[in-house]
Amino acid sequence: MAPDKKKIAGDCWRKGSEAMSKENWDYAVDMFARAVMLVPDNLVYRQTLRGVETRKYNNNGTGAKMAGMKLVSVRGKTKKARLKQNWGDLDKAAEEGLAINPWDAQLNADVGDACKNQGFIDVALFAYQKAVQSDPNNKEFLKVLAELYEQRGEYPNAVEAWERIRKIDPLDAEARTKANALAATSVMDRGGYEEADTTKDAMADHEVAKRLGKSLDGEADGPGQSEEADLQRAIRKDPENKDVYIHAADFYKREGESIKALPMLQKAYELSGGNEDLKEQVEDVELEIFKKDVDKIKDVMAKRPNDEGLKKRFKKKDDELVTREIDVFKKRVERHNNDVRYKFQLAKRYVKKKQYTDAIPLLQQSVRDNRIAAEALVMLGKCFLAEKKGGLAKRQFDKAIPLLDPTDDADAFCEAHYWMGRICQEQGDLAAAEDHYGAVVECNYNFKDALKRLEQIQED
Repeated sequence: MAPDKKKIAGDCWRKGSEAMSKENWDYAVDMFARAVMLVPDNLVYRQTLRGVETRKYNNNGTGAKMAGMKLVSVRGKTKKARLKQNWGDLDKAAEEGLAINPWDAQLNADVGDACKNQGFIDVALFAYQKAVQSDPNNKEFLKVLAELYEQRGEYPNAVEAWERIRKIDPLDAEARTKANALAATSVMDRGGYEEADTTKDAMADHEVAKRLGKSLDGEADGPGQSEEADLQRAIRKDPENKDVYIHAADFYKREGESIKALPMLQKAYELSGGNEDLKEQVEDVELEIFKKDVDKIKDVMAKRPNDEGLKKRFKKKDDELVTREIDVFKKRVERHNNDVRYKFQLAKRYVKKKQYTDAIPLLQQSVRDNRIAAEALVMLGKCFLAEKKGGLAKRQFDKAIPLLDPTDDADAFCEAHYWMGRICQEQGDLAAAEDHYGAVVECNYNFKDALKRLEQIQED
């Protein structure tokens, strides 16, 4: 995707966020919708758009007045796009309809199918989750949802979807077979029974229920027994109090459930009238969700190292994550100009994008903080090397090496000595190069080609 499209989408997303804080729902929907069409595989854009659409209609569950009539022409467009297998047009038409009724199950499924066929699996999963929420007894929706969960390696969720199909249709043989097979795969994937010495190592039903805050029959515990249930009751009691949403978000973050924390923080931000601190919390959770998605792909890629499609998907998602991080940290640097930690984080992302000239001034400021000085100096040296300024690079490594401990800072220690070795070797100072390569090999025997270079020097 062209960088200008991503930039325009990012600008639209920011304008939409500002409109959302002012409860200008029409403009917010328009801006988020534009961002979605520009970058259709961006999950956060989709989630934000759907959230604002539901807020626009006061969560009424039906959308605009006379939505059924307004959607007639939209359904004609989706049908035509499906027949032609034009997935981009199907996506566009379905989103047009969801702006009228974001709870429409079929339109959410249309988005899911369009994205699935374009390889946007994360967005497809989100869309089908919405479809199933609106039509929980639709077997076809549940089957696709289960398949998407399986594709992402989320086996327990896939099993749950197949089990729901079994409850709807007890005679569905496929659901029974898939549920049993995936349940076994899930255990093997976690290393559960395979690694358990006895059945005592497996968690008992009552312990599972305790951890979920539920009784064995699935009912939530009473007041004081489930923190989550207490927080939900507090929200129902005082839905315009931003603090209860903040407490709920804190709970979900502690439980590692970022997906549930995000809408709580978004609501708190909305109720606050645009509090910047809450906005930063929203951004942090959005980045955390995105990073978890990238990490999941990386984990699957480790199990399927020869899957070229997966590699491309990982590279694309990782690149999107870094782009989003740059956008966030640029705003943090503007708001917290004296906090060099944000400058350092922004610099690291610029380095990852090979934008060395953008990274260098930020790293030069970062070295003032003793906590990150050594790492910043090493990174600064590598930036100067990339810019073919060997003399400046050498000075940074010279400053960094005395600050680095091979035990606590092994990676940075090896990087500094390795590149110093390279510089010295190129300058003909083989004795110094030997010392630096020797330091690397003592710390990490397999670091880059340090051992080979050391042996070469010693042989000569």
